Order: sequence, then C-alpha cells, then structure tokens
Amino acid sequence: MDPRVATLLSHVRANAENRPGVYRMLGPSGELLYVGKSVRVRTRLLSYFRADEGEKAAEIISQAHQLEWEYTPSEFAALLHEFRLIKSHRPLYNVQHKRDRSHCFLQITREAVPRLRVVGQPGGSSGAEYFGPFHGRHTMAEVVRAVSDLLELRDCPSDTPMRLADQIQLFPTKEDPRCLRGQTARCISPCAGGCTQAEYLERVALARAFLNGESDRPLVILRERMAMAARRLQFEYAAELRDRAERLEHVQSWIVELGRTLRRLSLVYTVQGQAGGEDRTYVLRRGRIRAEVPAPQTLEEQAALDARVRDIFSLPEPEAIGLRAQEAQELMLIAKWFRLHPEELEGTVPASARTGSGEASEEVEEARAALALTLERTVEGPGGVEEDDSEPAPTDAAGG
Repeated sequence: MDPRVATLLSHVRANAENRPGVYRMLGPSGELLYVGKSVRVRTRLLSYFRADEGEKAAEIISQAHQLEWEYTPSEFAALLHEFRLIKSHRPLYNVQHKRDRSHCFLQITREAVPRLRVVGQPGGSSGAEYFGPFHGRHTMAEVVRAVSDLLELRDCPSDTPMRLADQIQLFPTKEDPRCLRGQTARCISPCAGGCTQAEYLERVALARAFLNGESDRPLVILRERMAMAARRLQFEYAAELRDRAERLEHVQSWIVELGRTLRRLSLVYTVQGQAGGEDRTYVLRRGRIRAEVPAPQTLEEQAALDARVRDIFSLPEPEAIGLRAQEAQELMLIAKWFRLHPEELEGTVPASARTGSGEASEEVEEARAALALTLERTVEGPGGVEEDDSEPAPTDAAGG
C-alpha cells in the first residue's frame, strides 16, 4: 500500500466514529475532490481502502492527500449538508449529485432566443426554468415536440446563429430558414429574420403559461386545425389531430396537477437525532427548506418556532410551477427522501397546522396520506403508467 494511503487509513482507524456525517477528500493542493455522506462514517471511509483497482472508490482514495469529516445529528442532516457542499464547491468526482436517470425535467433555456427541451437533471444554465420532475422521457419529448410545433418555437442547437428581424444589419440580406421546420412553417424562423425578439418571446411566454396551466393556446391551435380539416373533409387527419389534442390536454393536466400536489411539501418536519445527535426541526415550503432549528423542548421554544413558521408562510410567493435549477434539485432531494423513508412522514405536520388553522389530528393524518400519494406521483407517468425508458439509478444504503 502506498505510504500516503496507509497514513490516511491509520488516521481513519484512529479517529473516525460510526455516526452520521459528511466526509471530504482533498487533493495535494487542498482542492476538494469528493464529498460523500453516510450514516456510519467510519465504516464508509474504511470501505474506500478495500476497493478493488479500477473501481471509482479506489481511484478517489489514490488521489486523496487528506481526509476530513464532520458528524451530523441524523442521516437527513447529512444528506442536506452533502447536497449543499456539492452545489457550492462542485468537487471533481461528484459529477452529478444523486443522479436519477428515471426522471426528467422540461426546461425553458436561458438564451436570447429560448428553446423548450427535455433534460435529465436541472443544472448548467442557472437562469433556466424547470418543470418537473417527471417520469417518462419519451412522453415528455412528445409534449415538447407538440408545443414547439404549435407555437413555432425553435428546436435547433444552441450555437445556431440567430438573425432576428429587429437586429441592425449593415448589409441586409434575405436568408432562408436553416431547417425543414422553418421551411414548412412549423418554426417562426428567428434564424432568418422571421420575427423580432419580442415576437418570439411572446411565444415563449405562451409555452410557459401552458406549462403553468394558465393558457390553453396550443390546444386552441390544435382544435382550430382539427375543425379546418373536418370542413375540408379530411376526416382521418382531423381524427389524428383530435387524438393529439386529447393526449396533450391529458399531459398538461397531469403536469399541472403534479406541480400543485408537490406544493404539499409545505410542512414542519422534526427529525430525531441518531447516535447522540440532537433532534432538529425543519420548515419546508414548496419542497424547499426555509428554516432549520433545534427541536423545541419548552413551551417558549415551541411558541418561537410557531411564530417563525407564520413569518415564513406570510411572505408572498409566486404560484408558478416552474423552478430554478437549485430549487428543482432540492425539491427532488426532499421528495426522494420521503419516498424512500415513508415512515418519516410520521414526523411531519402540515404547515397549515402551525399557521393558525389548528387542524385536528385526523386532518393531519389525511394531509400525511395525501403527501404520501403525492410522492408516489413523482415516479409515475400520465394515467399512473410507468415508462421503463431508462435504467434505474444505483443505491447505496451506507451513503456516499
């Protein structure tokens, strides 16, 4: 064994404990190589030294010059701390945080001429908007194709040159659309002066409104085409458009319902400490943690927590379904936690019970049952049918 690796192993054996926590592996210049979490830090760290050559764990430990760890009150606290460290520092070996290939998101890109597309994970463009998570990339790709065609949005690569009608040109030239969609009037052709930027962004706003359940414009266009086809006695084409409209309407209602039910992740969650850790209480609003405090032990501490909950939920917040990358990732993390640990729902209380409505115990139980159903919906496609279009993500009960 390399002397440096042997020194790290001795350090772990002498000092690490089997408690929940987060560990960090640093390179020769102190750069952060990897962040992981485990409910048993000592056992998890020792497993790196037993990894076979060629495994990722063996590669990481071979590059590490320093190991650091810190303990957390619980596995949930470790999960959150790991998530935040990865998002802040983007370590070399943490390519993606808890990648889950069974889910996808709809993304409205942050570009001068935005696109609507399907992505596996939120990230990259910090200003992009995300709708999801959804199960079934194929279904979502059909939605993107239909909405883009009906609203005539571009779907070309991001590096395609744009020539908007309101761009100043020293030597104006007439250009033809760069793709078949533009040539067949299924794209408004921002690449060939087919629209101004304002006109294109109006179409993007309609797509956003459709995904938020605030507009049926794509469906209206489909129905108008269906009626025209029927008047022209093109009955087969009209039937095809009718079926397409029904599918799109069904998917839209599913997207909107999923977004609305995910808002049920507005609750007060108390987590019991593990291995001597303190109990902690988390305040969640729309799937994001807005406050974290030691669990109240006295009436005064409980009153202070209730006041803080009321303050958090008294602030106005947009009702749009779309999320920024960090919001979508955190929501996915929280939803997955409760999905994998349904017993933890017993430690939750709906925020409404702490903001003045004073729900009865049976109503709290009903809210928990509704939340459990909501979490199941995040792994189902429209109509409750799962699409097996990607391999499942690996799991690691020990963390990391």
